[in-house]
Amino acid sequence: MKSKMTRTILLITILVAVASLAFTKKQQKPWAVPDKASKTANPVKADAASINTGKAEWAKHCQSCHGKTGKGDGTKSGGLKTHPGDFSAAATQSQSDGALFYKISEGRDEMPAFKKKIPDADDIWSVVNYMRTFKK
Repeated sequence: MKSKMTRTILLITILVAVASLAFTKKQQKPWAVPDKASKTANPVKADAASINTGKAEWAKHCQSCHGKTGKGDGTKSGGLKTHPGDFSAAATQSQSDGALFYKISEGRDEMPAFKKKIPDADDIWSVVNYMRTFKK
C-alpha cells in the first residue's frame, strides 16, 4: 500500500513539474526598452500609403510567426520557445510607437533584429502603423 502511494505521489509530482516547465517555457519575459527609444515619436503619418507599406513588410517578415492579424498564430509560431504574443491585445497596443519600433529593429532571443532586413527606418515605422490596425 505504501509503495503504491509513493508511486502515485511521485507520478503526480513529475506531472506537475512537466506541466510547470511547459507553461514557463511559453511565457514571455518582460522586454525592457530604453527610455529614449520609448519616447521617440513616429515620424511616418499613419495614412493609407504607410499602412499598405507596413502590411507588405509584415507579410514578408512578420506574418510567419505573428500571424496575419498579429494574434501570434503564424505558421512558425508552434516551433518557437516563446509565444509571439497577441498584438491586438492592450498589452501591445498600449506600448508607444517608439517601443514597438525599437523591438522590431533590435529584436531579442528568437525575435530577430530587422534593422538590416528592413533597412529603411520609415518602412519599420510603417510596420508599427500597420500593427495599430490590429486593435480589438
